[in-house]
Amino acid sequence: MRTVLMVAEKPSLALSIAKILSKGSCLTRKGLNGACSVHEYMGNFEGQSVRFKMTSVCGHVMSLDFIGKYNNWDKVDPAELFSKAPTEKKEANPKLNMVKFLQVEAKGCDYVVLWLDCDKEGENICFEVLDAIQPFMNKPYGHECTVYRAKFSSITDTDICNAMNRLGEPNKNEALSVDARQELDLRIGCAFTRFQTKYFQGKYGNLDSTLISFGPCQTPTLGFCVDRHDKIQSFKPESYWVVQAKVFKGKDSPLILDWDRVRVFDRDVGQMFVNIAKTAKEAKVDSVTKKEKAKQRPLALNTVEMLRVGSSALGMGPQHTMQIAERLYTQGYISYPRTETTHYPENFDLKGTLRQQANSSFWGETVKALISEGINKPRKGADAGDHPPITPMRAASEIELGSDGWRLYDYITRHFIATLSHDCKFLQTTISFNIATEAFTCTGKTLISAGYTEVMPWQGIPLEEALPVCERGDTFTVDEIKLLEKQTSPPDYLTEAELITLMEKHGIGTDASIPVHINNICQRNYVTVETGRKLKPTNLGIVLVHGYYKIDADLVLPTIRSAVEKQLTLIALGKANFDQVLQHTLDIFKRKFHYFVDSISGMDELMEVSFSPIAATGKPLSRCGKCHRFMKYIQAKPSRLHCSHCDETYSLPQNGAIKLYKELRCPLDEFELVLWTSGSRGKTYPVCPYCFSNPPFRDLKKGMGCNECTHPSCQHSLNSLGIGQCVECETGVLVFDPTPGPKWRMSCNKCNVVVHFFENAHKVQVFQDSCESCEASLVSVDFKTRSPFPDGDTQHTGCVFCDPAFQDLVELKYATMRHPMHRAGGARRGRGRGRGRRPVGRGNPKKPKDKMAALAAYFV
Repeated sequence: MRTVLMVAEKPSLALSIAKILSKGSCLTRKGLNGACSVHEYMGNFEGQSVRFKMTSVCGHVMSLDFIGKYNNWDKVDPAELFSKAPTEKKEANPKLNMVKFLQVEAKGCDYVVLWLDCDKEGENICFEVLDAIQPFMNKPYGHECTVYRAKFSSITDTDICNAMNRLGEPNKNEALSVDARQELDLRIGCAFTRFQTKYFQGKYGNLDSTLISFGPCQTPTLGFCVDRHDKIQSFKPESYWVVQAKVFKGKDSPLILDWDRVRVFDRDVGQMFVNIAKTAKEAKVDSVTKKEKAKQRPLALNTVEMLRVGSSALGMGPQHTMQIAERLYTQGYISYPRTETTHYPENFDLKGTLRQQANSSFWGETVKALISEGINKPRKGADAGDHPPITPMRAASEIELGSDGWRLYDYITRHFIATLSHDCKFLQTTISFNIATEAFTCTGKTLISAGYTEVMPWQGIPLEEALPVCERGDTFTVDEIKLLEKQTSPPDYLTEAELITLMEKHGIGTDASIPVHINNICQRNYVTVETGRKLKPTNLGIVLVHGYYKIDADLVLPTIRSAVEKQLTLIALGKANFDQVLQHTLDIFKRKFHYFVDSISGMDELMEVSFSPIAATGKPLSRCGKCHRFMKYIQAKPSRLHCSHCDETYSLPQNGAIKLYKELRCPLDEFELVLWTSGSRGKTYPVCPYCFSNPPFRDLKKGMGCNECTHPSCQHSLNSLGIGQCVECETGVLVFDPTPGPKWRMSCNKCNVVVHFFENAHKVQVFQDSCESCEASLVSVDFKTRSPFPDGDTQHTGCVFCDPAFQDLVELKYATMRHPMHRAGGARRGRGRGRGRRPVGRGNPKKPKDKMAALAAYFV
């Protein structure tokens, strides 16, 4: 019997599709990577009985990166990244072991059906999967087709079964367009980012940004925000004057009339018109016009409109909106949420989709009325040739979806119903008046038919007081004529919704990547999200954009990226050559990069105005090992130490607090140690600022603290304080932390495992001697007074893991808890053995030796 392997993009999607195709009779087992399940069932394929295996990936299997040595910022000239630096495909998430998992499942399979998302990224993942599995599949018979592509837009029985019956092939050109975008963004973005990050972070101390990034899409996105900021700053308010008239007839409420001249910018001229109008005691009706008007129902919903509404009406950021939409899609509540199309296909089952909403307590009555009266033909939108518009696929409740999920589903459903409803119709009445020689008008609206606004009431016609009944020649009494002074007002900061519109208009990003670019400029501290989801640029964002304009406006204007996006679209359509587009674009940006480097002083002049030199920033903290003067601790991201006398800057661990460590010094370089802590409940370890950036031993890497240092005799090193191998990760060592006494603990120098022990002990000390049973380092504990030991002794030396006297005094916390033996809230009694490692011995430093026991045995 032959086997068909089917691969979806997400585990939840795989399960839904498997249930539909197997009619609920599939058997499920966990895959070897623990993240993906495999659903198996029997069925028919290509006229033969086969075994189906349905599984998934978790997004992209591979990611593009430079080969190892070109990821070293210090040793590689960023200019080399445009051409010399080779790239390679690496596993996107090595911990998932996705390639191995796919290869194991592909063994013995004869066919593969790819159920990846039906967009360009999905096509790209198709070929990532094929590259992994094809060498392990059975060889085809002759010219037999073994690779199939399923095209679907929703997780419904009908759509999935139709997709299975109409299988096609993956689109290589669309996959290549994604490859081209990935390589361009990697090479261009990394080159500019590395150069400007190193240049400016070495000069200024209060930039407050870990990474000063550049992106071919990200930077024009920021440019839109700064352009609006510049318009606000350069705006000069101007006074203008408006003539306002108030009239009444009998006992009717007064009417406030609008002046037909609208406004004047000279007060004296405005006063002249007021004086003219005041000569009349009555306002004469010149005309009364009534006109029926319609407010059009919306076009079918696409991604960009959904993101706009998510931000402006629902208060959710674009990326959050997209994440919620993807979850609703994989759960089968809505159709595929990435589409540019605003026109329903001719064969789209509008009535069937609408009928599913008939029992809703929110819009059920509207739906039933539409079905009985007959739905209105939707407006003709744009067909981008990708996916149908976003629609609800089944009924749901707030309890099922949660707060944010329901709010988005609620809007999508109301929008869909609105597209099938009638236009909103209203009667607009306009009365024109003459007061002396001046003309005034007032306008009122009366609702005729609510139409689609019944289900989208926020777009309805506001209830206004009805205008009095009158006709040409009637007269009203003038109650008041006055001159109002007003001022022109500046534009407001861009909202996310307005920014999305600009990005779509100028071709910056795709419907899927627009949320990512907006999120990036927020995370990089280039803009902040203010009330009303307005994007206000920070000093750093403003200076960067102004600097790009000063050096080369093309770097920030949307024109070049828009042109590149068009070329990428041509690759996807098979109308442009992948290599030619890639090389041509890289050549352009390489020349721009060299010019940018040569002209960086132009941006630097702007930086000097907004930011403080690094030597003038921060507070004195620890002494330099070279000049023995105090170095300043710069807390703004990225936190670092700077010695103004030596003009040297030293990196520090991030995302934690730094303080001086008892004025102790590193025996290798005489730099005073600092203490890094992630908080009272987290890890703490000492760091030598010099060793952190300049590893002293061959087996050490940049960014390692004293808890990983293999110095043979230093009292702060791994050799002196290491106790045993971590219970959670394979490479970590549990290292004694002497700082928090009397709340003593040891923590893994690789992962987040923390082991609390011997609380309230007076002194804890790690010995070089090892446990005979498990080879862990022995620990000496002195309680001085109140003893917890059974025999009443206040002092005891033994193995933390094996000694019965220590068993009730050890508590594992804050671990990832992957293994059932690791329980939070206290150790369980018991003994056992295991292998571990800890560097031991004196003399020349060497790599850790397999010698210590695992803590895991203690928690069995």
